[in-house]
Amino acid sequence: MPSPPRLSTSSSSPASSRSTTNANSRLSQVRQHTMGSVGGLDPETRFNDNVVPQAPEDPLFGLMAAYRKDTNEKKVDLGIGAYRDNNAKPWVLPVVKKADEILRNDPNLNHEYLPIAGLADFTSAAQKLILGSDSPAIKEGRVCSLQTISGTGAVHLGGLFLSKFLHSPTIYLSNPTWANHNQIFTNVHLPIKQYPYFSAKTKMLDLDGMLDTLKAAEPGSIVLLHACAHNPTGVDPTQEQWTQIAKVCQEKKLFPFFDCAYQGFASGDLAKDNWAIRHFVEQGFELVIAQSFAKNFGLYGERAGAFHSVAAPGPKAQDITKRVASQLAILQRSEISNPPAYGARIASIVLNDPELFKQWEGDLRTMSGRIIEMRKSLKSELDRLQTPGNWDHITSQIGMFSFTGISEKQVLAIREKWHVYMTKNGRISMAGLNTGNVKYFAEALDDVVRNVK
Repeated sequence: MPSPPRLSTSSSSPASSRSTTNANSRLSQVRQHTMGSVGGLDPETRFNDNVVPQAPEDPLFGLMAAYRKDTNEKKVDLGIGAYRDNNAKPWVLPVVKKADEILRNDPNLNHEYLPIAGLADFTSAAQKLILGSDSPAIKEGRVCSLQTISGTGAVHLGGLFLSKFLHSPTIYLSNPTWANHNQIFTNVHLPIKQYPYFSAKTKMLDLDGMLDTLKAAEPGSIVLLHACAHNPTGVDPTQEQWTQIAKVCQEKKLFPFFDCAYQGFASGDLAKDNWAIRHFVEQGFELVIAQSFAKNFGLYGERAGAFHSVAAPGPKAQDITKRVASQLAILQRSEISNPPAYGARIASIVLNDPELFKQWEGDLRTMSGRIIEMRKSLKSELDRLQTPGNWDHITSQIGMFSFTGISEKQVLAIREKWHVYMTKNGRISMAGLNTGNVKYFAEALDDVVRNVK
């Protein structure tokens, strides 16, 4: 029986080449007809560079990539906002390991869709965590909550809702603030203004500047407030200062939008870190809250978060809450349909079990305590070196981040010479320091402060 003819793959026949050429020619003609004849469009693409310009790389993730490429053995990563243990390794909270084991051994575990608003056991526990289990707002049915894609998703959902229903009022952000705030609120078309927050001279809160700006704000404007462990400065108002801020917001009829990314992580005390939110709610404010479980549970990649809307006390409060919840659900459906389950399930197990909750509080004290010790160690090393300037702010600031006060030129110099990576504004993640590198970093900081002007 004769063998079938073999197909040649090494070259094309003249007829095949002519066919390919003709096909390409026809394709080019179609492009010219459909695009080139309309308004002078590029025949190759609708997405030429004057329509879709090259976007800049995200500064923080670019910094992380540069750190990973660096082969120097002494390199130090002080950029990323994630907790590290004393060996510079990611730390999975022991209570999270327990919750994960409970979850994996649950015979009823499945991978079905969550409701649009998320896991109800999680959102109800998140409400109690942020507002207090005895909160009148919860008891009176004045709070609606949705599970979100961590804190970023909560900020986005809140911005989207306020932009749509309040017709794009101005939102005031602290100067400085988390860089992503600007991108999120710009993308949902909320006009942005800034209020002074950090004094470069004192390395403390510029309360007068903040209050003066808020007093001049248009009534109805939104004010974005960091609940605790302000990012990037690490400077928080005192309870007395929060009282003054609330009073001005009340007098000017401003709308508070709290971003709470570090509850329990800042001081190790859940209630202390959330004092500001609870005070505003007690004062009868209508407000919204973005809540993240990335830092305080170490669930960075699992994206567990919640968005809460709190209505002011009054006879219409429950009706308002019901209507707000319905519209938030519509927005959520079109944005993400429904949220991911794993991180919320882990957090829910812990938040709803008294013994695990107690262990979680211990884990929080472990993380916050190590960061506080690193602040003390860094300050001690700078004192030993007699580094020029006043460095008291290293220990007076709180939470994961510290605003060192060094210039962008000094930041670039410390990266080039000492292989220390931090953001250009001089912010460092205290979680990146440990007993093995704090002395090295202090020497690097001392060097650039003395020699780079």
